[in-house]
Amino acid sequence: MSRGDGDGQRLFIGGEWVTPDGGSYEVVNPADESVVGLAPEASRAQVEEAARAAAEAFGPWSRTAPEERAAILDRAADVIQREFEPWAELARAETGAPTPIARGMQVGVGVARFRRYARGALEPVERGLPPQVTEAGPMGRASVLGALEVRQPVGVVTCITSYNNPWANPAGKVAPALAMGNTVVVKPAPQDPLSVFRMAEALAEAGIPPGVVNVVSGRAVEVGEAAVDSPYVDMVSFTGSTAVGRRIAEVCGRSMKRQLMELGGKGAAVVFEDADLDAAVTGIGTTFSFYSGQICTAPTRVIVHRSVYAELVERLTGYLAFMKVGDPAVKGTVVGPVISAAHRDRVESYVELGRKEGARVAFGGERPVVGEGRGFYVAPTLLVDCAPGMRVVREEIFGPVVVVVPFDGGEDEAVALADDSDYGLISYVWSGDAARAFRVARRLRSGGVGVNTVGRNMEAPFGGFKQSGVGRDVGSYALHAYSEVQSIVWAG
Repeated sequence: MSRGDGDGQRLFIGGEWVTPDGGSYEVVNPADESVVGLAPEASRAQVEEAARAAAEAFGPWSRTAPEERAAILDRAADVIQREFEPWAELARAETGAPTPIARGMQVGVGVARFRRYARGALEPVERGLPPQVTEAGPMGRASVLGALEVRQPVGVVTCITSYNNPWANPAGKVAPALAMGNTVVVKPAPQDPLSVFRMAEALAEAGIPPGVVNVVSGRAVEVGEAAVDSPYVDMVSFTGSTAVGRRIAEVCGRSMKRQLMELGGKGAAVVFEDADLDAAVTGIGTTFSFYSGQICTAPTRVIVHRSVYAELVERLTGYLAFMKVGDPAVKGTVVGPVISAAHRDRVESYVELGRKEGARVAFGGERPVVGEGRGFYVAPTLLVDCAPGMRVVREEIFGPVVVVVPFDGGEDEAVALADDSDYGLISYVWSGDAARAFRVARRLRSGGVGVNTVGRNMEAPFGGFKQSGVGRDVGSYALHAYSEVQSIVWAG
């Protein structure tokens, strides 16, 4: 049975391409509102079937030699690399990401993550602990007790992925989970699931055993619910909004399922008076260009010392003037559309709310017209003269909108403003004084802090404080996230 036919994409369950019970729905290109393809609508019963297939495959897969798991992940990366061009085109069409982003940050990162966790499958899972001498007593005679820490796979992992990156995000879940010996049920975001099915194709061609990887999709709430509450599922790895994360956590809590949650963010960018303003502007500007602000790590909340406030606003405004909004397929486009009409309306409503709250629109604020006027475009927008209590300052907008808040004091005030948030995913500090920058970074209640950069070290742990999530992944931390720790003790 093929992966697709005239009726659209099929589900991938138990190693087979399965006709969806709920038919298909259209995946819309956010750039021009054309139909990219037809995605399958699974039923609750089919999601349950996928979870059961994963549970049945877990025993044999978890006992597979690490070298074999590594080889399969490497071969999958080879397939993705071979199909790089058409699959990057699909990612661009589904997400509206400009071509360089679809190529480098989506499919390219997907390849890199499969390569990384092919190596990760070979990382040691056992660690010897110092022996302990015990005296004779109620527990037995005197002895020397040895101990071993062993990392074991969790079991069946449901991976619920985000719409902003249908390659890097699922690859960052699926590859380390498989490397550790888990089996997976992947539920992609309904807006752009077709790329995730291409990933399943790559794994199938690479020789993944039936049931180890399953992909089910759908717009209905029951599809996601079934993937979370199935008794066959041992862990849920979710990337998305804090509101949805809370609901998933409640369900997981009833049966004590393991959780890995990457949730919302409202990244604070603290800019001190001695900062390199050009570097700060370039870093903050990534909010507008990467995924049109649909990224939880973006520095969307700028907290700048008043002595350089006017200059920073001027430079940001000048920077924005060169950010071309347009068709993501056209060379030179920097800012593409957001994912849907509903999300465009939501982002625009926040800009209007900012005006009503007293913020000044220094740049943007009007809906851009691209081509024939179709597509879900939002102008990169800079809101200045903002106050800490404004909703546009406190709530995640998830679009190409940056708010600027001035401060007059020193480090204490800057830290207090930065931490005055329900979120704590990634924050940023710009200062010419390295000692101060690192001192402030250590004080911030944030899972990650960039010092004079928005770059990320892809071996460093990634995750949030507060309502930005639970757990850590990336690098070897992802392998740890998809494992349980077992101790084995013996008498010598």
